[in-house]
Amino acid sequence: MSVVAESTKTVVGVPRERSGGEARVALVPSVIPQLVKSGIDVIVERGAGEAAGFFDGAYARHGCRLGSRREALEADIVVRVHGWGFDDDGNIDVSHPDQVVIALADPLGSPVAVRAAGEHKLIAIALDLVPRITRAQGMDALSSQATLTGYAAVVLAAGRLPKMFPMLTTAAGTIPPAQVLVVGAGVAGLQAIATARRLGAVVQAYDVRPAAQEDIESLGARCILLPLAPGDAEDESGYAKELGEAFYARQQELMARVVAGVDVVITTALIPGAPAPTLITAVAVAGMQPGSIIVDCAAERGGNCELTRADETVVTDNRVTILGPTNLPSTLPRDASLMFSKNVAALLGLIVKDGRLALDEEDEIVRGALVTRGGEIVNRRVREVLGEVRDD
Repeated sequence: MSVVAESTKTVVGVPRERSGGEARVALVPSVIPQLVKSGIDVIVERGAGEAAGFFDGAYARHGCRLGSRREALEADIVVRVHGWGFDDDGNIDVSHPDQVVIALADPLGSPVAVRAAGEHKLIAIALDLVPRITRAQGMDALSSQATLTGYAAVVLAAGRLPKMFPMLTTAAGTIPPAQVLVVGAGVAGLQAIATARRLGAVVQAYDVRPAAQEDIESLGARCILLPLAPGDAEDESGYAKELGEAFYARQQELMARVVAGVDVVITTALIPGAPAPTLITAVAVAGMQPGSIIVDCAAERGGNCELTRADETVVTDNRVTILGPTNLPSTLPRDASLMFSKNVAALLGLIVKDGRLALDEEDEIVRGALVTRGGEIVNRRVREVLGEVRDD
């Protein structure tokens, strides 16, 4: 089924992000000309890009119209970085039926927002659900932002660790390199490995998926092979999936032995639509060296470390520091916004043709990312999580 707008030109609105601490903007000035050339009008809320270093004058020079928040939110398509604009009670600033909203919205973990989008009759598209296929790589905002997460996590750890990352030989003697463990070898984990290696650390990495070994070793890290039999550890989208309690218990026991000998642990293990698996227990932390650092990139989903607290710093009795940042890409807002904008522009190029909305629901990318339409939740993965699967 295809949805085609009747108007001759589609208007895309870019509101300022209002989530706490969010400094990114959904579209940057440099991508505007290609959108305008394809027949799209872009209206940007005044000041929307300031926190990321993109000012109103640059938007105007690149063909945008600057307007109020209400004007941006009344557009045919509203693009956001974080969420579709609903609060915890399902309320939204401004919307109208058949309005398209595009964002990283965590639909598998945000039932209130999903149901509210359906009730408002929005055409809600989740960038989180863009399928991992070759044709969709340019639209994969989840991966582009995870790249920044991995980089920023290592820089954060390096700033807190009371020693240098690289080995240094001087007249005063040789300083050994820092020992870094990266848990999870997805996009964020692989970038963390590469960054730690560039800083001169000795890096080990672990991932439950056997296929990740080659990626880990290609970056010069040593792959930790725990004597476990996870079986099928990937879902059909290539992400790790939940495993049994007995598996996790054995994994935690073996992981405790590894973390006892490292200076820095970067954890990035996430399971779509589920709490983050607890891989590092309080007992394991108690066995770590004083001054060690854990940066838990899964803090927003409960954390991979049992002691993690989202957006807090925890210092244990044995002087291990545990950091639980929930939005590391926003600490690099300029590049994060640039990468995100390119993902959004690529998706807009797919769903807007000759200035008109042309949402082809037979397209694999559209079908995978579309969550609600016409008052209904149409995405099967989301319906499964919400317990609303029906026979088609």
